[in-house]
Amino acid sequence: MKKSPLQEAVSKDYARMLKGTVERASCCEQKSGAGMISSLAGYEPASHQEEAASQSFGCGNPLAFIDIEPGQTVLDLGSGAGLDLMLAADRTGPAGKVIGIDMTQEMVDKAKANIKAAGYDNVEVRQGMIESLPIADSSVDWVISNCVINLSQEKARVFSEIARVLKPGGHFSISDIVVQELPEFLRENAALYSACVAGAISEQAYLEGLRDAGLVHIQITDRLVYEESQLASLISCEIPGLDISQELIDEIAPMVAGKVWSARFIGRMAG
Repeated sequence: MKKSPLQEAVSKDYARMLKGTVERASCCEQKSGAGMISSLAGYEPASHQEEAASQSFGCGNPLAFIDIEPGQTVLDLGSGAGLDLMLAADRTGPAGKVIGIDMTQEMVDKAKANIKAAGYDNVEVRQGMIESLPIADSSVDWVISNCVINLSQEKARVFSEIARVLKPGGHFSISDIVVQELPEFLRENAALYSACVAGAISEQAYLEGLRDAGLVHIQITDRLVYEESQLASLISCEIPGLDISQELIDEIAPMVAGKVWSARFIGRMAG
């Protein structure tokens, strides 16, 4: 599947963001103490996972309080630098398998390097699109994703792909950004799309999309509504080098405070 112009732009932005985490001291650490993003998302990475954690752009921990069992197969949509892949591999054990999909080659390369350095041998990372997963039908026990589906322009296709690859009775746990409402001029800002804001949909639309794909027993287990200061810090921290001025951040944050939040959606495939 060929990337759309917007997907190409997002992919380049995330490659730039990844480069930014290497070239600078963490802006998150400067602003809000060590690991502000991973802390807000509910992560406590082990020492061998800190490299991947420092390169994570997630908004929640899709692995919190879910019952991945040893020997199962886990698929991560938009696996980034590999933090969730490693955490999932800790749950599946050596008898299980963890597969990551990411459209950005730089992220795939970084995840592979982080996984190798951490000593995991049951994790595979593939370049691909979440709208057309390079995964066999009914082949995975769990689908997880962390702040990625909001970036897709074809969310219905993503939800259908989740249903396609899950085994009957298989589960999903998705952390993502949702919005109550957003001014149109913000939705047209390409950099805000990469910042996981402009492409986000409402919580209700998310639930309906999952149900329409045939997924069942859907629940929202966690919400974190972003206050003005959190929005300003998250946007400026997540997007080093992107074309969003501090003036625009200062304008956006009070406008959308309380209307943007992260949520965790869990459920399963029928069967």
